[in-house]
Amino acid sequence: MHVAINAHLLAHTRSFRRAGVSHYIEQLLIHLGHLDRTHHYSVYTTRGLDQSALGLPPNFRVLPSLLPTINPRVRIPWEQFLAPFILRATRADLFHGVLNVAPIVCPVPSLITIHDLAFIRFPATFRSYNRTYLDMATRLSARHAARILVVSEHTRHEVVGLLGVPAERVVVTPNAARAHFRPPAAADLAAFRLRKQLPERFVLYVGTLEPRKNLTTLLDAYVEVARRYPQVPLLIGGGKGWLYDPVFQRLEQLGLRDRVHFIGYLDEDDLPLWYAAAALFVFPSIYEGFGMPPLEAMACGTPVVTSNSSSLPEVVGDAGLMASPHDPAAFADAMVRLLSDPDLAQELRVRGLERARHFAWQTSAERTLAAYHAALSG
Repeated sequence: MHVAINAHLLAHTRSFRRAGVSHYIEQLLIHLGHLDRTHHYSVYTTRGLDQSALGLPPNFRVLPSLLPTINPRVRIPWEQFLAPFILRATRADLFHGVLNVAPIVCPVPSLITIHDLAFIRFPATFRSYNRTYLDMATRLSARHAARILVVSEHTRHEVVGLLGVPAERVVVTPNAARAHFRPPAAADLAAFRLRKQLPERFVLYVGTLEPRKNLTTLLDAYVEVARRYPQVPLLIGGGKGWLYDPVFQRLEQLGLRDRVHFIGYLDEDDLPLWYAAAALFVFPSIYEGFGMPPLEAMACGTPVVTSNSSSLPEVVGDAGLMASPHDPAAFADAMVRLLSDPDLAQELRVRGLERARHFAWQTSAERTLAAYHAALSG
């Protein structure tokens, strides 16, 4: 079996692109490499990628493009026009598009991974050209795909209901926290706090700055937290994505400039320390296909407050507090409860650590490999 994988969104740069989909690709490749030393894989990536960081076995060939395919205006022509010729020339048996899309005219059986259908559910939160292509290409790709991989049961229901795909063609391959997300040693955490000059307690958000992350609601909710706990700032970590100006406008309107700090993209090595140092992690997203940051926070032993919508209850279970993403007062109440009740915070730390252990990349890789075989066998 020769599998061609479109991994052009795998990124090793400090930007919002090194986020959910990039981590999914990286972990899938690494764990497929652990699992399968027999079949042949051609992994197509953007130019300039650090191939050695993946540590893949010899049956995996990483093939960087000469083009900057991290850019959708370049990647889209590659996946629709160049990929079919490459698949024929290399005699691939199977194509895996890791972000919703396969070539519309694909010469071999295809699989796609659908992470979410936010571009259908919340079209206004996307740039028009991205939304138009994603909508058209995802629907066509799903119609022709031999198997569709999804990252949660919630996304599975979305794909079946919104795209009209037969349920038997949809396979759930859940995400998981990466191995370095765990409670750090006390000495390491103390040294990190000193190096970053962190306050004794703070509220943390981590995620791309984009509309559906719902940061304006977070700011509205934080007003009450700031009033009750003036020494507990809100730290917002993550790269700028798109359509984020309203967040900074709301910050000014609420007069929170001195209480809310945008700390930018957080280094991978430091991210578990950021989670562990926080008094609580808050994630008010309107819609997630999976919701990786709450899982990472739980894996690091941090109490979580998140939305009760989309896949987030499926990920967090009873290990966190949840509120409507449209109710700032409910989010404020949940954050205040955790800041004022150390017993509750400790209980959620314990539950969160246990909950995080339910998810494993090895399981996702095993289900993906089984889907490859199923796609070829018809």
